[in-house]
Amino acid sequence: MIINTQLDGVALVVGVSSGRGIGQQAAFSLAEAGAKVVVFADMNEETAEQSAEESKKYASNKDYTATTFTVNVTDAQDVQEMVDFVVNTFGRLDYCVNGAGIDNGILTPFSETDIDNFERIMNINTKGMMLCVRAQCAAMRKQTPRQVQGRNGMRDIGRGAIVNIASANSFAGLPGKMSYTVSKHAVMGLTKMAGLDHAPEGIRCNAVCPSWVRTPLLDVEMQSNPQVAAQISAIVPIKRAAESDEVSDTIAFLVSPAASYINGTSIVIDAAVTTTVRLF
Repeated sequence: MIINTQLDGVALVVGVSSGRGIGQQAAFSLAEAGAKVVVFADMNEETAEQSAEESKKYASNKDYTATTFTVNVTDAQDVQEMVDFVVNTFGRLDYCVNGAGIDNGILTPFSETDIDNFERIMNINTKGMMLCVRAQCAAMRKQTPRQVQGRNGMRDIGRGAIVNIASANSFAGLPGKMSYTVSKHAVMGLTKMAGLDHAPEGIRCNAVCPSWVRTPLLDVEMQSNPQVAAQISAIVPIKRAAESDEVSDTIAFLVSPAASYINGTSIVIDAAVTTTVRLF
């Protein structure tokens, strides 16, 4: 085991709907990696509480605490109160994962875009992400930086690390998903700018960009429409969707001291889907 992949601080995970969603699984991976505290923040209080309770099965820190916060990410005051709650209750904020977001819904050609739907997606996926990262950076910059012991001496790991859950659609389009694709391109822009602006203060901000990820929703879709499974098999080089913990374990790595020199960038988790055009 690489010792610096271990965690021991306070984590905030935003968007933790139950049922193998990436946000929920990210919280589980952080607990498994040793986080002392994980705050489960979501619009749905019930699912947040269910996920917080389940996380205790995976926690490796003997002093582990899981708690919840109900938040609407499109409301700046709500978001600020969420961050204030974490800092005031636990003393600092070491790791943040931002995963609140919605999909495109019905596939629609660009020229037929529903403006209300576009605004809703941008409001949650982009503005909501911006509000979270903004408040998290503002809190982290006030903290004392931390250090870890590496093989070559002590290493500065800064004041905190943020990971935004973006998408392979942050780099490539998919027919009929303009609104979602634009919102996820914007997430990469704000990830880069947060990482750039706050790097001198010891704050890192990165993104994970998965393609198809197995969730209960995708499982149902594949069962009801065999063409979906066939498309994934045809397009994905390793012939399957990602398991949600394949994404969440990458998130845990990105906030860990092992990734202390990775900033303002992304890891595309798509088994090489976006590497080239695949026809079979």
